[in-house]
Amino acid sequence: MKAAPRQHLLYGVFGLLMGVVLSKTGFSDFGEVHAMFTLQDPRLLAGFAGSIALSMLGFFLLARGKAVARKAFNKGTLPGSVLFGIGWALTGACPSIALVQLGEGKVAAVFTLFGIFFGVWAYRRLAAGRLSFEAGICGEE
Repeated sequence: MKAAPRQHLLYGVFGLLMGVVLSKTGFSDFGEVHAMFTLQDPRLLAGFAGSIALSMLGFFLLARGKAVARKAFNKGTLPGSVLFGIGWALTGACPSIALVQLGEGKVAAVFTLFGIFFGVWAYRRLAAGRLSFEAGICGEE
């Protein structure tokens, strides 16, 4: 099903607003993220926890009265999550933050984005090949 141009515009506006908020709160600064992960500064950690709580509330309200189908556990989730965490710890950026950093003109974001694409490509080849993990994309049926 193709999305209408209006829907793409809404996604773009939402993404731009999200990027501005992430930039202004300090999530695109390596030092701030490092301080969060080493528990030296609870400000970003509190913001992160608050955004998760707000998202949970939003999903709860959107799904109320509807049966939500449970998805099967994918055995590749745990090693993929560990690799994601290692990449985030090394670069100080998750995929959305890398795009925010790129928008801020931080050249290191290019290397982070390359690492993200290379890591996904390598994980999919390894997971689908030698490890026999399901390497599908989130949301694929």
